[in-house]
Amino acid sequence: MSAVRNNSLPIQTIAADMEAVNQAIRGELRSCVALVNQIAEYIINAGGKRIRPALVLLFANACGYRGTHHHTLAAVVELIHTSTLLHDDVVDESALRRGQPTSNALFGNAASVLVGDFIYSRSFQMMVSVNDMRVMQILSEATNIIAEGEVMQLMNMRDAGVSEAHYLQVIHCKTAKLFEAAASLGALLAGASEEQIAAAAEYGRKLGTAFQLIDDVLDYTGNIEQTGKNLGDDLREGKMTLPLIYLMQHGTTEQQQLVRNCIEQGDENHFGIILSAITASGALEYVRRQAEKAASEAANALVCFPDSKFKESLLQLCASAAGRNH
Repeated sequence: MSAVRNNSLPIQTIAADMEAVNQAIRGELRSCVALVNQIAEYIINAGGKRIRPALVLLFANACGYRGTHHHTLAAVVELIHTSTLLHDDVVDESALRRGQPTSNALFGNAASVLVGDFIYSRSFQMMVSVNDMRVMQILSEATNIIAEGEVMQLMNMRDAGVSEAHYLQVIHCKTAKLFEAAASLGALLAGASEEQIAAAAEYGRKLGTAFQLIDDVLDYTGNIEQTGKNLGDDLREGKMTLPLIYLMQHGTTEQQQLVRNCIEQGDENHFGIILSAITASGALEYVRRQAEKAASEAANALVCFPDSKFKESLLQLCASAAGRNH
């Protein structure tokens, strides 16, 4: 299985644990159905940042965990994330992810949805093996909220009137919730105090928010070779992300009307004009400041954890989340 592709992320302290997680994922995705194996292998080799499983491992180690269940739960978290990506790409009609054709582009929508279901159900088989009801509660709640977030985003499609508060709620459900679950699972597994488990959840929630906000910025400014995504995908898909919401609040009447038309019609032909307007309005700087604020709040949540190389990696992740360019 591919190692973590983004080597700039500060998680070298858990390299051996990550390799164990990779092996667990590869083993658990084996199936007697050939198409499942084919798509699963393609997804595995596509790599990814593996931030969510890394949070399970880092918090478990930061709290002194000894055992192997953190490998299982880290794999579970990554599989849940993977299943949502498969479904997302079908819903969004995406053709590119991590610089590679999406599964639905290669194998079709039906196969991607069904294999996504297989991966999702396999993750629940794995989490049962840990035999901890609270683990089940955290993960089942997270997956339910993620599904709600996906539906909320679907309802927001082609709607230029989405408010910042509502958008941040979608971010919390769709993205930050799994970060939150991953971090709290690591602390819980290690027998951390309730204060530390809550702090880990807060860390994950804020870090996930920062990651999503920077993704919003990179959809307008990123380099396709680095991000692995086409610029303007959000606009094409009719998604109101925070840069556009800011422009709707602070732009001229003409700019607001242009955004409204493009969102409602899924028109990416005016991407260059909208990018210039977003840049001139200060929207990108505003979103980056919001990401930096969220990352700072994540770092502050670590105060109740003892100093260690794992805590240092968690602190470095906060800086990476807000400052990354891919």
